[in-house]
Amino acid sequence: MESRQNAIIYWTLLAYKEWSFYIAASEKGLSYVGSQQKPFEEMSDWISRRFPESKLVQDDEKMVPFVQELIEYLQGVRQAFSIPFDYRGTPFQLAVWKALCEIPYGQTWSYSDIATHIQKPAAVRAVGTAIGANPILITVPCHRVIGKNGTLTGYRGGLEMKTRLLNLESGKSALEL
Repeated sequence: MESRQNAIIYWTLLAYKEWSFYIAASEKGLSYVGSQQKPFEEMSDWISRRFPESKLVQDDEKMVPFVQELIEYLQGVRQAFSIPFDYRGTPFQLAVWKALCEIPYGQTWSYSDIATHIQKPAAVRAVGTAIGANPILITVPCHRVIGKNGTLTGYRGGLEMKTRLLNLESGKSALEL
């Protein structure tokens, strides 16, 4: 595994209509999407834990491609992302995050659906833990995962953000988002 030390991590604040969250990227791709209306420290703490000795640099220009695709998604005109990702995790986490990217836009899967999809049907709790560790909200759509009984469950960005994203994808209240 390549060293994360001395890497430059670029960041910006994405502010669009009622949306406001920090995003960060390495030279390889989008590495972090923050929670709605959370302080800079949520991102900087995450970066310092996962990219020790890296340099955090605000670079709004370098972040334009990431901001552009996220805004297109928030406008309801983008259903899939073409930007590169740089997320790192255990092999199990990577399998779960890959499965999240396979949930079709506007649909939801349960935690047990994800566990079955990755051929680990008994690993529902571990799937939940891996989903909770997803560093790039929205683009790796963990908001599309709900409880087996159809209820909304935990989300790093908060249930309000999760509800807004699901409503956006279903076409509900699209003009208000």
